[in-house]
Amino acid sequence: MTRPMFTISALYHFTRFNEPNALRGPILSLCEHEGIKGTILLAQEGINGTVAGPSDGIARLWTHISRLPGCANFEHKESTSKSMPFKRMKVRLKKEIVTMGKPNVDPSTKTGSYVDPSNWNKLIDSPDVVLIDTRNDYEVGIGTFKGAVNPKTKTFREFPKWWAKNKHKFHNKKVAMFCTGGIRCEKSSNFLLGEGVENVFHLKGGILKYLEQVPTHKSTWEGECFVFDNRVSVTHGLKEGKYDQCYACRRPITDHDKSRAEYVQGTQCHQCVNEYTDGDRARFGERQRQINVKNKSEN
Repeated sequence: MTRPMFTISALYHFTRFNEPNALRGPILSLCEHEGIKGTILLAQEGINGTVAGPSDGIARLWTHISRLPGCANFEHKESTSKSMPFKRMKVRLKKEIVTMGKPNVDPSTKTGSYVDPSNWNKLIDSPDVVLIDTRNDYEVGIGTFKGAVNPKTKTFREFPKWWAKNKHKFHNKKVAMFCTGGIRCEKSSNFLLGEGVENVFHLKGGILKYLEQVPTHKSTWEGECFVFDNRVSVTHGLKEGKYDQCYACRRPITDHDKSRAEYVQGTQCHQCVNEYTDGDRARFGERQRQINVKNKSEN
């Protein structure tokens, strides 16, 4: 018997929600009714999330979201998986749908110039363009565009401080930026325009759209792209990658990493072995034990 495919869909949209709390209940109810799981974030600045479920249910969710204030033309990206990549459905209220910590940054007013994946290679090959990866360091570590600058940030909140320290290196340069799905570039491009950078570009649809549309033989992408679900990473054509995940620190790990002495399933890996207390590790270990019991009972 063929197992049903799940549609995985990611979206974000900057708009103005005066009362995001009023939107939460209807979205959660619809998702639960349609068998959709994942996470959606709501804030006054807009909506952001990744969810998975039956294709018909996902379509009904997108119809609902398109009727929210300012969301008529929102975009989303889709891929498929043979297994459900999320454990539950969450709709959360946040101060920001992607945290930068700059209250005056407002992508709904102005952003840099969008560049379609088909034109991206030509742009970044220009000698007067600097290419900046706006993702976190652990994401960049498993894949990025050839020649891209890695700010080595642990969180997106660190990006403005990194820019302040390094902007002199990019004087009189056009700045091209990219991220997983495009949301961080919306904020970072608005931020750079406010900093006086005249020519700011970002990859429309993010890395995911590039990997979906650009053939491997024409691609300048190297490695895999980290995604925030149980697939962990994807490659060209949005095929599932080779990485697993440390469920303590959430960083990507390889089979070789899991063979290292520091690795304890669900508790720690070589990257986070010194980042948590004994109490944290005991809690992680108990969580893993409960997962093992549940998996054993279901098999």
